[in-house]
Amino acid sequence: MALGRRAALGLPLLALPGTAGAQAPEQYPSRPVRIVVSFTAGGTTDIIARLVGQQLSERWGQPVVIDNRPGAGGNIGTEHVARSAPDGYTLLVGSVGPLAVNVSLYRNLPYDPRRDFAAVTLLAGVPNVLVVRSEAPIRDIASLVGEAKRRPGQVSYASTGSGTSSHLSGVMLDGMAGINTVHVPYRGAVALNDLLAGRVDFMFATIPSVIEQIRSGRLRPLAVTSTERSRSMPEVPTMVESGYPEFDASSWFGIVAPAGTPPATVAKLNKAFADALATPKVRQLFASQGLEPATDGSPQQLGRFIVSETAKWKDVVKKSGAQLD
Repeated sequence: MALGRRAALGLPLLALPGTAGAQAPEQYPSRPVRIVVSFTAGGTTDIIARLVGQQLSERWGQPVVIDNRPGAGGNIGTEHVARSAPDGYTLLVGSVGPLAVNVSLYRNLPYDPRRDFAAVTLLAGVPNVLVVRSEAPIRDIASLVGEAKRRPGQVSYASTGSGTSSHLSGVMLDGMAGINTVHVPYRGAVALNDLLAGRVDFMFATIPSVIEQIRSGRLRPLAVTSTERSRSMPEVPTMVESGYPEFDASSWFGIVAPAGTPPATVAKLNKAFADALATPKVRQLFASQGLEPATDGSPQQLGRFIVSETAKWKDVVKKSGAQLD
């Protein structure tokens, strides 16, 4: 991606002037706020939305409704928010797929991350963790790669959808290890069921979505995809430590609103989310789930971050050869 276009991508993610007749920011919120999750209930995006949404509801004295709208790699829920009124009452928990990957993956993306959203705040990052069933003979990354080389095109991995970080982490492993595994995409959190049933061999999953199965002994973690070990499972090595020094495929989550949301409303939302993330309860819950709260939650930082992530994943999508309508 050319530098000029990369720079241009970040600009529309900053809040634009609101429409005439918008509610005065000091009155916001005067009715329920809806947070759209573009994936199924029970996944990491949903977990984060519910943890933070409860805090916002208590602070505002208004209901915060979590609205799950899964499908098409997150595009359905994301498009819905892009087409919603820019008044601060419909928000999106955006993630790496819908906001950074899908622009390279889909030929006809029904929204444009460059112009259709106002950045509010980065919420958290979380590494993926490569897991296998506890009954599997695979004990580490080396044995997984060895098995894939012994049976090329037969070892399979689940993902929560084409273009998600769980899918593209598998693409990265194939490329770096020189193996050929089979990608089996699912709709959201359903992927975990088939992994546990033994219908697929492994999965790159966000830590919150599998941490209970790891703790109960049903899944065995082999490595995390961040460059540093996770504080929630410090005994698990990184992919870097496992012999892949360039492997970095963490997931992340942020709040965006429809473009045109008044800057004063964006600022009020930014502070509300920052206050919620700073509460001991949320910090403790995030830590227990392997989530790392954002250290810089400004709208400008989220805009810049999306630009850099878009460029990074564009190269991975290109190498994967994946292209969806």
